[in-house]
Amino acid sequence: MSDSESDGFIMDGGGSESDGYVAPTKAKKAAAEKKAPAKKAAAPKAAKAPAAKKAATKKTPLASKNLPNDSISEAESDVADSPVKSKAKVVDDDEDEFGAGPSTAAPVNKKSASEVYQKLSQREHVLKRPDTYIGSVEAITQKMWVFDEESKGMIYRDITFVPGFLKIFDEILVNAADNKINDPSMDSIKVVIDREKNTISVHNNGKGIPVEMHKKEGVMIPELIFGHLLAGSNFDDDQKKLTGGRNGYGAKLANIYSHEFIVETADKINAKKYKQVFSDNMSKKGSPKITENKKGEEWTKITFTPDLERFGMSGIDDDTNALLMKRVYDMAGTVQGIKVFLNEERLKIKGFKQYVEMYINSASAATSAEGAAMAKPPLVYEVVNKRWEVAFTLSEGEMKQVSFANSIATTKGGTHVDMVSTQLANKLMDQIKKKNKAAPVKPFQVKNHMWIFINALVENPAFDSQTKENLTLKSSAFGSKCDLSEDFIKKVAKTGIIDNVLSWARFKQDQIMKKTDGAKRTRVGGIVKLEDANHAGGRNAKNCTLILTEGDSAKALAVSGLAVVGRDEYGVFPLRGKLLNVREAGHDQIIKNVELQHIRQILGLKHKQDYTTTDSLRYGHLMIMTDQDHDGSHIKGLLINFLDHFYPSLLRIPNFLLEFITPIVKVWKGKQEHTFYTMPQYEEWKAANNDGRGWDSKYYKGLGTSEAKDAQKYFADLDRHRLAFDTLKTEDRGLIDMAFNKKKADDRKEWLRQFKPGTFLDHDTNVIPISDFVNKELILFSMADNLRSIPSVADGLKPGQRKVMFATFKRNLTKEIKVAQLVGYVSEKTAYHHGEQSLASTIVGLAQTFVGSNNINLLSPNGQFGTRLSGGKDAASPRYIYTAIPRMTRAIFHPADEGLLNYLIEEGMGIEPEYYLPTVPLVLINGADGIGTGWSTSIPNFNPIEIVENLRRLMRGEEQEKMNPWFRGFKGSIERIEQDKYKVSGVIEKIDDKTLEVTELPIRKWTQDFKEMIEEMTTGTDKVPATIKDYEEHHTESAVHFKIHMTEANMKAAEEEGLEKRFKMTTSLSTGNMVCFDLNGKIRKYASAEDILLDFFGKRLEYYGLRKQWLADELNKQFEKLSNQARFVNMIINKELNVNNKKKAVIVDELRALKFRPFPKKAQAKDAGEAEAALEEEDEGMASDYDYLLGMAIWSLTVEKVNKLLAERDAKEGELIELLKLSPQDIWNTDLDKFLEEWQLLLDNDTLAAKGMKPKTKGAIKAAIKKKKRAAGEDTDDEEDDFKPKAAVKPRAKPKAAASKASPIKASPAKRDSANVSDEDMDIKPPAKKVAAAKTAAAKVKAKIETKMDLDDSDDDIYTVPAPKAAPSAATTIAKSKATIIDDDSDNTPIEPKPKAKPAPKKKTAASAPPSDDSDIDILPSKPVAKAKKAPAAKSKKVKEESESDFDDDSMAIDDFVPSPIAPKKTAPRAGRGVTKKPAYIEMSDEDDDE
Repeated sequence: MSDSESDGFIMDGGGSESDGYVAPTKAKKAAAEKKAPAKKAAAPKAAKAPAAKKAATKKTPLASKNLPNDSISEAESDVADSPVKSKAKVVDDDEDEFGAGPSTAAPVNKKSASEVYQKLSQREHVLKRPDTYIGSVEAITQKMWVFDEESKGMIYRDITFVPGFLKIFDEILVNAADNKINDPSMDSIKVVIDREKNTISVHNNGKGIPVEMHKKEGVMIPELIFGHLLAGSNFDDDQKKLTGGRNGYGAKLANIYSHEFIVETADKINAKKYKQVFSDNMSKKGSPKITENKKGEEWTKITFTPDLERFGMSGIDDDTNALLMKRVYDMAGTVQGIKVFLNEERLKIKGFKQYVEMYINSASAATSAEGAAMAKPPLVYEVVNKRWEVAFTLSEGEMKQVSFANSIATTKGGTHVDMVSTQLANKLMDQIKKKNKAAPVKPFQVKNHMWIFINALVENPAFDSQTKENLTLKSSAFGSKCDLSEDFIKKVAKTGIIDNVLSWARFKQDQIMKKTDGAKRTRVGGIVKLEDANHAGGRNAKNCTLILTEGDSAKALAVSGLAVVGRDEYGVFPLRGKLLNVREAGHDQIIKNVELQHIRQILGLKHKQDYTTTDSLRYGHLMIMTDQDHDGSHIKGLLINFLDHFYPSLLRIPNFLLEFITPIVKVWKGKQEHTFYTMPQYEEWKAANNDGRGWDSKYYKGLGTSEAKDAQKYFADLDRHRLAFDTLKTEDRGLIDMAFNKKKADDRKEWLRQFKPGTFLDHDTNVIPISDFVNKELILFSMADNLRSIPSVADGLKPGQRKVMFATFKRNLTKEIKVAQLVGYVSEKTAYHHGEQSLASTIVGLAQTFVGSNNINLLSPNGQFGTRLSGGKDAASPRYIYTAIPRMTRAIFHPADEGLLNYLIEEGMGIEPEYYLPTVPLVLINGADGIGTGWSTSIPNFNPIEIVENLRRLMRGEEQEKMNPWFRGFKGSIERIEQDKYKVSGVIEKIDDKTLEVTELPIRKWTQDFKEMIEEMTTGTDKVPATIKDYEEHHTESAVHFKIHMTEANMKAAEEEGLEKRFKMTTSLSTGNMVCFDLNGKIRKYASAEDILLDFFGKRLEYYGLRKQWLADELNKQFEKLSNQARFVNMIINKELNVNNKKKAVIVDELRALKFRPFPKKAQAKDAGEAEAALEEEDEGMASDYDYLLGMAIWSLTVEKVNKLLAERDAKEGELIELLKLSPQDIWNTDLDKFLEEWQLLLDNDTLAAKGMKPKTKGAIKAAIKKKKRAAGEDTDDEEDDFKPKAAVKPRAKPKAAASKASPIKASPAKRDSANVSDEDMDIKPPAKKVAAAKTAAAKVKAKIETKMDLDDSDDDIYTVPAPKAAPSAATTIAKSKATIIDDDSDNTPIEPKPKAKPAPKKKTAASAPPSDDSDIDILPSKPVAKAKKAPAAKSKKVKEESESDFDDDSMAIDDFVPSPIAPKKTAPRAGRGVTKKPAYIEMSDEDDDE
């Protein structure tokens, strides 16, 4: 709307005040300038499109006749007649509003078209339609804050007032306050409300209005401001103003609604004083009176006499006066640095805080008047910055606010109130969740307990109407931020608001819960899976028992049992997995949990009901029927927790809660039968009964294992299988809370520390105390939960991961296999009892290589195993991806250690070891995360190089150096900021003034997450302004690369805030919660990575000593076997022993008489871990124990054979001497060298992959190793080829002495799959030694180097050197030395023992098998071997191969002393070791749900 009268075309259905318009004589130019505002005025009526077009066609000629600013002049009235012809079409755009109105409302009253369509002046429109400008002019009654003269405070009461009247007063008052913004030197506002004369005056001593003629409009500026609509200083939207005025109405509205309106001002600059009187609703303007301002005063004063009749008022009544006085007090509180006078009396309010206290004092006084005296509500006040003041106090369940925007009272609030209240509510929500995570509270509910006071200055404020009660300006356009300080938040939290909110939440929760109460009725509908008892809810309901089962299969078992006891008094309802932990669950979770609501409905439970009997319930008893494993115990605990939390009175009723117990293991022998209800009981029985040998057994891992006939047997003997829980005691409630309350983690830790292995709940009792259930049964679940969630310090693996590695080693997984297939294999071979998906996730996790996952992947990721784009969540399905054991894994888990490990037994089957002992501590290299019961762990990854260096320092007796977290492939920085805290930073760089480049993200901040964040910053949201112009993506699945484009202004703002902070390029990493199971199976918290390494070092070094000792024992055993074989052949040749035409038994007796030592096959079984002791008749020997002699081929009984065996005897002796020279540290260092070699290869391949080049293949690596050996002068062809066995032959290693008779490659037998090692792999240099037998010197040299010991049957010892009997002690049990290196391609799985009675098969060819060029391990090179007599060697070697095969069957191959981790069906202790069994208190079948 323009201030030109011609643009105010208003149509009214009636009313005679519309006068004509006299065209002025000014030029058309001015009118043309007013066209644009005219169009703007028509915009609100855009809905009437056709009419608007018509209006536009006529506005131009009409507007050209108008003069600006002469709609209100002293000479002529505003309402002069105007030509009818001009107006007829112009008013078409208001036709519907004004034209149709009269015809519809009063069809009888016929008016001419000229009478129907009218034009009002702007002033008349203001008077005619006051609600558009000042609000209603009708009196309303509502509750409002007003000033109370008696108490001198604010009071909230019902008042009757006219909103329009308040508005015109407010416009003048806010104008005075605005002058403080324009002139900071202003220091007073004086308001006089004269109720007798009905006049109001407002005076301020700020800068006066310029007393001069407006150059463009031709009127004095004070007149323009106060006497012309749409005039003022607030139309420059490019200028940021902090005043309340905006639209150019303001004080003019007060003028129009006044009988008299006097403007007075003193202009210091022009040295003038100005006074002008407007009257008759601004229709008359008095001539300005301009005088000299000799004193240089500056002030402005407005005095007006409101036209009370237009407001339906006869005077300023008490209510209105109280409201006006409140607004004056508002000025005193909100305008800083001024003195406010009301009716010549200075107000005693100095600042916003004192102003707010007027409300609080009044509220507390009102509360105490209603009842007992109340304490004054707490007040929290803060000056946030120069533009924001905020105060807070508590409200009583309803959001309250008193707010001001640029001194305007926004009684309805607005965006400034929303911004502050939302910020405060969100901050309080964090604290509420800490106090009660389950509280059903949302931010808007927190706001209902707030009373907020806000005094804000915002730039160019916008309101929803001219009444300015609601600020609508977007918070992003305020021109400032209101960031509440942490101190303010803390003080608010201490006011009691959190308790109030939680109390309210509990009240609401109780109300909602009561809506879902059950009731005692005979039928419950809508619960399909319920098998309801026939008498449930009836007269005999108290005798009925509801059986809750673990799953549908258990329900089927229970229903089968009902065939015995009948269905009148027994109902069955299956639970779907584990019940909700209601102690920590949110309100919505509980309400939406179908199972809990069904249980309440089935039992007829009422919320908050205190039960003393079960008479009001549908069932008198509740029986739990779960599996007898740890998870079953947990389900029982969760149900008890539910009852204790909501219905503790039920647990005080005797025999209400029962449990149905079933056997977990059943053993029988003939007619004898024993059942066990807990694993510790079974373990105890086994220990007392020869480990259960001779007894058949069956494991009932779930109720689904039992058959229907078993169920009927159980229910037929209910007294044995049904146990009642004892009534609830006071101390029981504390125990239940300790077990299930997440805040009691420290208490749970102490509880678990007191656990003693072997603890179990004895079911041979009438009632089970709840305390016993918690301390003796539930604790077993907690221990198992920790076992599968927290890794061992020994190998860094959790049980599920260990099962996977065990299965891959057992299968010798050198060739890739589909992950889905491997899942099945692991489940079968390791007694894994959890979901396949969980196991597949574990396998995928072990193979992942992206930044932030593993530093060393233990499995190969052949396929899509996940990337850093989504943190591994983008892995393909297990049926599409493949895996295998990479070379590195066997450098970490040395096959020679496997025989030393303590393998567990479950379900009568040998499974994975208690822990592995890798070459390096994997728990530090790959880190670990997990959450158990009472304990959690978080171990970051560390650098393998630093770990190896520290291990070698410990070997040298030196102090370790500090290790910091390190992640393979990470290009950012990790800095220590505290003792156990690190700052992890990505890489962000400024390329130019408008571009940023991100090339790395913090650890475990995934690419997709970052992209979502910057996408939000690009498009903008309500919470996040759009600060990014655009961005580019150049990254791959393994590398991060974003380019971010911004405006220079946004770039500058981002730099001021800090690029890292703005783009969240930092995260923190802690080493303060490194928890592992130590080597004694106890949970331990380690203070540092160095402590973990030290703990690992001692045990690992001890095992290297054991490995050395075991190898020495094996060499002695081989020495003696070779001696026996050589003596046997020699006696046959010399005809001292005749075996022709004799029965085997006779020959065996002769061999015994000649003191030949038997080598029973049982020894292999012993080494493999059988629990049954080896035969004690070794000195006597069974017939098959001499097969290693009698199985020799006739043509092998030659002089050459004797000479060969003599050479081998010396070689074994040399090997032993060299082995004894090595210390455990030497063996470990060799393993570490191999590890570092493989690690460097991984890093090299990473570098090649980053450059887009192809990584080195295994074949290329082997070729490089071969070339390196040749350059070192080692023989890598002929000699090794001589020892490659034929593929068809059963894997048995052959004597190294044959090396001297090397044959061409084509003549060499096929390489065998079992684990053999060549001299190249050895780090042992032989001592110089003369050999009695004049045979191939080179063979002797080679044999002396071979400390790897191909312990084949043919490795005979020479009779001239006696050897001690090899009965390894516990300390020397089984392992290969550092020198025993296994090729990745070889079969590392030890050969299982053969049946005792079978003699060795004849003519089974085999050859010695030094490792091929595939050998993974490089040991110190041996000296070159002479190749004399090469031609005849080939021939003799062939004979040797065939002859040896005849007596190789029962001898020990290398596989025989690298014991299999898989025990035979009867798992016996390895030689010299005790029975291997896992700790009695843990049932490993319940492992690893969450790895």
